[in-house]
Amino acid sequence: EGLGASGRVFYLMDRVPQMPKPPSSKEEACDGMKPESMTGTVELRNVSFSYPTRPAQRVLQNVSLTIPANTTTALVGCSGSGKSTIVALLQRFYDVSEGQITVDGHDLTTLDLRWLRNHIGYVQQEPNLFGLTIRENMLYGVEGDVSQEELEAAARDANAHDFIVQMPDGYNTLVGERGVKLSGGQKQRVAIARALLTNPRILLLDEATSALDSESEHLVQQAIDKAVVGRTVVIVAHRLSTIRQADQIVVMDNHKVVDAGHHEKLLGKCSKYRDLIKRQSVMVRDVSLAGMKNFGIIDEEAI
Repeated sequence: EGLGASGRVFYLMDRVPQMPKPPSSKEEACDGMKPESMTGTVELRNVSFSYPTRPAQRVLQNVSLTIPANTTTALVGCSGSGKSTIVALLQRFYDVSEGQITVDGHDLTTLDLRWLRNHIGYVQQEPNLFGLTIRENMLYGVEGDVSQEELEAAARDANAHDFIVQMPDGYNTLVGERGVKLSGGQKQRVAIARALLTNPRILLLDEATSALDSESEHLVQQAIDKAVVGRTVVIVAHRLSTIRQADQIVVMDNHKVVDAGHHEKLLGKCSKYRDLIKRQSVMVRDVSLAGMKNFGIIDEEAI
């Protein structure tokens, strides 16, 4: 029985990853360039991509996009249009099938993988926390020594410091496996603080507020508003409140970029964007009316 179970383990251990393995320490030689600094200008040039397990199914098709440094770009579109895939490609979890992705004019494949990811902060819809303390979760993956002052500064920027210091053991509070002792909004703010500790030039937010209640969303959105200042930010979002503040909104449909521009510009010329906004507005209206009905604020005839 042990041999049967271990067969899968050895199979996974023997697999050779397609991505180059980052050096385990600064002393080890790296396979790519390590520029002195990163400005944060990102460009996708005719990018097409298929996942290795589904090579015949294109997830992105001839996508071209420029994201200037120190701006916020929101990726919007229906599920399956390729928004989260772009976020994964920017971190080089995969290499593109066709085309090229560049950062400051350098092809991603020519850059040292550890250097690249050290300059990128990533916050996803469901943050990954471990059964450790808040301090250890914030420092996970962060290189170098971090002082208590720096830790608290990142937590304040993420709107997390106040709830952390109210806990019995403060930053030494155990969060439980997968962070079960924290609420969804608290976990998300700890994840944002962890991303900010590296002072990334590029910040990627993949549906960072979509699974939260209104109060938690407000606190997390305040943290995001602080985090985006002075950085290149890519946000995968559906909520209008998040989208409207972006410098550039990129509308995706059927694995392609349909249009890009400001909110007012897209409302005037992009039917896909109008449909997205209309559906969300109707959904918000229906939820609000139903809530007012339940509390007796309005009657059935008003609805």
